[in-house]
Amino acid sequence: MAAAAPGPGPAEAPAAAPELKSRFRTREGSYRLLGPATGPAPAGPAPPGPGALPPVRLSVVRLARSRSPPGGAAERSRVCCNLGRELHFYGGAGSGGRGSRRSLDLQRPIDKRVYKGTQPTCHDFNQFTAGPETLALLVGFSAGQVQYLDLAKKDSAGRLFNEERLIDKSKVTLVRWLPDTERLFLASHASGHLYLYDSEQPCGATSPQYTLVTQGEGFRVFSCKSKTPRNPLLKWAVGSGPLNEFAFSPDGRWLACVSQDGVLRVFHFASMLLQGMMRSYFGGLLCVCWSPDGRYVVTGGEDDLVTVWSFAEGRVVARGHGHKSWVNAVAFDPFTPQHDGDGDGEGETPQEPPQSVTYRFGSAGQDTQFCLWDLTEDVLDPRPPPPRPRDPPPSIPSIPGGLPRSLSRSNSLPQPGGGPQISPRVPPAPARFATLTLRDPRGPPEKEHKRYHSLGNISRGGGGSEKPPGGLPGVSRGSLDTAKVLGTSLCPRLHEVPLLEPLVCKKIAQERLTVLLFLEDCIVTACQEGLICTWARPGVSGLSSQNGGSPSGTVV
Repeated sequence: MAAAAPGPGPAEAPAAAPELKSRFRTREGSYRLLGPATGPAPAGPAPPGPGALPPVRLSVVRLARSRSPPGGAAERSRVCCNLGRELHFYGGAGSGGRGSRRSLDLQRPIDKRVYKGTQPTCHDFNQFTAGPETLALLVGFSAGQVQYLDLAKKDSAGRLFNEERLIDKSKVTLVRWLPDTERLFLASHASGHLYLYDSEQPCGATSPQYTLVTQGEGFRVFSCKSKTPRNPLLKWAVGSGPLNEFAFSPDGRWLACVSQDGVLRVFHFASMLLQGMMRSYFGGLLCVCWSPDGRYVVTGGEDDLVTVWSFAEGRVVARGHGHKSWVNAVAFDPFTPQHDGDGDGEGETPQEPPQSVTYRFGSAGQDTQFCLWDLTEDVLDPRPPPPRPRDPPPSIPSIPGGLPRSLSRSNSLPQPGGGPQISPRVPPAPARFATLTLRDPRGPPEKEHKRYHSLGNISRGGGGSEKPPGGLPGVSRGSLDTAKVLGTSLCPRLHEVPLLEPLVCKKIAQERLTVLLFLEDCIVTACQEGLICTWARPGVSGLSSQNGGSPSGTVV
């Protein structure tokens, strides 16, 4: 029978929206969501244009270390969350009753601030000085200013840096206190500049004048010309395009920066010298984090991938494909114990042979999906198994400086100065310029690579090329073009490194995810609509979760 000709008919019912997951299972047990499933919109009118609201961020500080046994009173905490024009503050709940632990209480806010004419974009507590007498908080804004607040002293005004926007007029993308310091902090901007401030020094009444201190491939460092100390103390010009995020290594010696030009740059912070680089598969890099022992750096960005880069070896060791859109946040989980075996996150019988999990990290993306990833020995130390006696030995080149087959783990991040010490390949001499070979000795491939907008369309074949916009004087505009570095150590092809699959990949929100934090008793996520969720770890109860958009408090 001939098929009926197409014609007008009843409209098909729209496809049902994917169900939001409220729990997922891993080898160590089930993680479950605590709290509401929806969150309110930001207060006040939204700015015009798509994506005008700054990403929701979350900052957590511990005020006291608990010495009670498991199940007793937890640490006191303070939490800061930005949502549109507002900042919301929450306090730790301490003991939630007998047999429960509540490290975060997101039900009742203790304060709220509303800003006019600008929006908070980022914030950071000073973990080193936090206590009952001092609780220093930095807040960056969309207009370029940075505010210093001391929440313990109820300082309503605080101090403003770059108040007249004489230093930088672009949005502040991230603020961070330097590790184990009372006064120094860094602020990155959408201009691609990074500034070092002293919170006790003023900013001048005129635009600062700078003198060049050092420079290298894709970066320059300047100091401020002034007879008296003034901010900013130093200025970095890094890459081309916005400087999206940076992160200090656990020992505080190294600084990893990711920019819109798609390049990861790692600096020896004290000497301001470039230690290593990596290029994204395409597009900008949006987030970066260090492993707890400082051996690996993970990035995420507009290529929909997570990339694992070995700091000790200076090479990409793996890429992870699980997201369907940009990756906004990546973080290592230092509290997951090592396990053997493999599972798929739903509790089925393991189908793979047992493996030793060396690292666990997570990622959150614009596709509203949360992913967990395991780095195992076969990825970090890809030495083939010994051949059978009757088989001829395979001809495989040796790996110089092989990594240890098992790494010790701890239930806390290593303190600065502790952990394995990795000697820099570049001597930390401030007077020297950093140099880095950008080309593989064998030369780049002649075939160009086209930039696509989804991983599903990535081809190993030809196509056009796209150069990053802008550039710094003295740096070739096309020296880091994907088409020129593809296939080199800066940007290996997909088939040249292991491609990881996520252990867990779940849709957990209706809006894009922007926050991912791993705490000892829970995982914290947040999305752009202001919903903050806590995911209780296996065997932990008594946590609380609440949205970050409907607190009541003092409007300043």
